[in-house]
Amino acid sequence: MAGKLRVTLRKSTVSTNQSARGTVRALGLHRIGETVEVADNPATRGMVRAVQYLVTAEEVAESAAPARGKAGSPEAKR
Repeated sequence: MAGKLRVTLRKSTVSTNQSARGTVRALGLHRIGETVEVADNPATRGMVRAVQYLVTAEEVAESAAPARGKAGSPEAKR
């Protein structure tokens, strides 16, 4: 479980209980359709499981370093 989870809010938190709204907010989600990547650990998996009727989750392989730009771009020369 050393990767990340990509979590997407699919349904509104309106008409849900306060603990479900708090769990969605703790995952870093604010709007329907918003996607965040969170650490894949037992605590996060439990949070996703608690609100599984509101979100979708998928595992993401953790890469070494994100690419910052093209090799020939001025940003890469800085």
